[in-house]
Amino acid sequence: MATMKQVAEKSGVSTTTVSHVINNTRVVSEDVRQRVLTVIQEMRYVPSAVARSLKNDRTNTIGMMIPNNSNPYFAEVIQGIEDASFKLGYNIILCNSYDDPRKQLEYIRVLMEKRIDGLILVSSGSDSELTRLLADEQLPKVLVDREVTGIAADFIEADHEQGGYLATKYLLDLGHRDIACVSGPKDLLPSRDRVTGYLRALREAGVNLHMSWLVHSDFTSQGGYTATQQLLALPNRPSAVFFGNDLMAIGGICAATEAGVRIPADLTVMGYDDIALASFSNPPLTTIAQPKHEIGELTARILVDRIMNEHLPLRRELLQPTLIVRKSTAAFTPGT
Repeated sequence: MATMKQVAEKSGVSTTTVSHVINNTRVVSEDVRQRVLTVIQEMRYVPSAVARSLKNDRTNTIGMMIPNNSNPYFAEVIQGIEDASFKLGYNIILCNSYDDPRKQLEYIRVLMEKRIDGLILVSSGSDSELTRLLADEQLPKVLVDREVTGIAADFIEADHEQGGYLATKYLLDLGHRDIACVSGPKDLLPSRDRVTGYLRALREAGVNLHMSWLVHSDFTSQGGYTATQQLLALPNRPSAVFFGNDLMAIGGICAATEAGVRIPADLTVMGYDDIALASFSNPPLTTIAQPKHEIGELTARILVDRIMNEHLPLRRELLQPTLIVRKSTAAFTPGT
């Protein structure tokens, strides 16, 4: 690999001049500048990002910590973050905790060692050690979807309670009264908020909650599959199920189909997120769409603003979900 000294020797200039050409830190004559750039291209010289960061105190790199990149929801948010970051001149280092808080903590330490300029965190849970690490480190940070106790940071989320309300209200408007909810983990704020919206819609309609119809699982297809089997084994089956995300709803459709339950003739199914796969499930999934790409773009822009000016007031952004109607839902028919 070529070095700056070799570039300087071949260009007939000092290493200081090469550095000025690379970093635009001093005016260099145009003929010298072009000569140096030509040699850099010929020798395929790659400037050291670490060395440049020591001079400029910037790496133009953002660290991102997510719980599970196998969830298409996060993939679509990441795309929005990458699109906006690229336009703003920043690179992304992506770490995946697989919902393990200890792995999350270690990865955040690694990102800090890499001298990232800022951190985007979708938390896999928090404890005193994570709070202490983030509080002690004066690093620009944006939290997405899940706040971390004791940490003051910019925060971006969709209105999960309103999304849960919209989903349940739509099912009620279709005439359903026996509506189950398969929620995500109890300890995650988005899960709790979606359940809160579900309960609010039932309460407004004067519908009593059957506790056996509120099931907590994880945000996976297997979780939805298992929860649906549990619901279908009850003596009083629901006529509709609101799933806490699309992956669970797709798993639920699979379990129902295997049990000979027709969707939506025998059981209406509602999802959440509107991942790309939702429109290709069988039947195509009615769901609550989160503005995933917009969440990603906004997160990146707010973090870069924070990197450039740490004294800006903290921002809290609440984006609104929308109902997407497809073919997994139908009006309630007595006797189904």
